[in-house]
Amino acid sequence: MTRTQKQADRTEETPGKQSRGAGSAVQSVDRAVSVLEILARLGEAGVTEIADELEVHKSTAFRLLGVLENRGLVAQAKDRGKYYLGAGVLRLAGAAAVRLDISQEGVPVCRELADEVGETVNIAVLDDNAAVNIMQARGAASVTAQNWLGRRTPLHATSSGKVLLGHLPPTLREGLLARPLPRFTERTITGTAALRGELEAVVEQGYAFALEELELGLAATAAPVRAHDGKVIGAISVSGPVYRLDSDRLPDLAKRTAAAAADLSRRMGYGF
Repeated sequence: MTRTQKQADRTEETPGKQSRGAGSAVQSVDRAVSVLEILARLGEAGVTEIADELEVHKSTAFRLLGVLENRGLVAQAKDRGKYYLGAGVLRLAGAAAVRLDISQEGVPVCRELADEVGETVNIAVLDDNAAVNIMQARGAASVTAQNWLGRRTPLHATSSGKVLLGHLPPTLREGLLARPLPRFTERTITGTAALRGELEAVVEQGYAFALEELELGLAATAAPVRAHDGKVIGAISVSGPVYRLDSDRLPDLAKRTAAAAADLSRRMGYGF
């Protein structure tokens, strides 16, 4: 960076005339990330120190810190005026770690279950108002099955989604149930009362079913995966065509899926 550029960065911009273009927004994001990296490296730092590291005016550094503090990503030691990484960073890191851990630990579990039942096995986690599949294994009978990896699927119309939705804290669950429930097939549950009743059954019996509720011809069953503290952090599902996953076979598949989910839960530290 040249001397002229450094001076320009340190010059305070006039309120109301600050650029609102994409370049300015990207620069702000870049600087905010840099603040987090500085605090991660130093442990704690004051406004002046951060401004010097970023080569910006103190007021710019102060605004960045204010935004990050409002989001819980940094906190301030009031007695020293120093800033340090906040609990929000731990929350984000924890969410990323859970996804990484459940995906890694789930590989042998999913492969074993897929080999055992011959169908497609997925691990899904909650992502805002959807279930996203982060791990997939295919059994011998599912070699031509569609790829669900990375797909976001609706909570109310899938077996994994029902598991994740049913085990949410009541306030969060009711908030999601208050939203419109889109219909995908004539079997999709779109009534709040009916779905609430099904979720209660899912929690009580330990597994969920979805029979042609997302796609015609598709059936699935899923069971919850728990973290060390008992919190449900994901769901294992087995899916396939209804002519293979019929009413005679699904109950047995549900038990096998629940057993696999319990195995993965133990790998995640639950029950120790």
